[in-house]
Amino acid sequence: MVGRVSIDELGELQKAVMESVWELGEGTVQQVRDRLDRKPPPAYTTILSVMQKLEKAGWLSHRPEGRSYVYVPTRSRDEAGSSTLRTFIERVFGGDPLLLFQRLLDDKELSERELSEIRRMIDQKRREEGRHG
Repeated sequence: MVGRVSIDELGELQKAVMESVWELGEGTVQQVRDRLDRKPPPAYTTILSVMQKLEKAGWLSHRPEGRSYVYVPTRSRDEAGSSTLRTFIERVFGGDPLLLFQRLLDDKELSERELSEIRRMIDQKRREEGRHG
């Protein structure tokens, strides 16, 4: 959605909470808190506050379940990554994905396996869109 903060603009704890919710599929504050890889874990109220802010910013929604709320991501990790990639291409390559791709191909570190995988992805994309050649 337009107007949403990009994943790159979220704070470190906010990103960690989103990663946890994406991994869980959905979760309560306690489930997210238990999943965070931090010692000591943040306080329950801290995670609750972060999740409420993420909901207000459009990243999460919730539904009541018993005495708890279950939080659900409003967009997938892929959607968040696509938005970040579009922003990166716009900022670094003037919006031209061909310049990004050219830079990638010019990288002497690409292995034969990686080049073959890129060709396979391009061929698959052509098939999906009904393009040939």
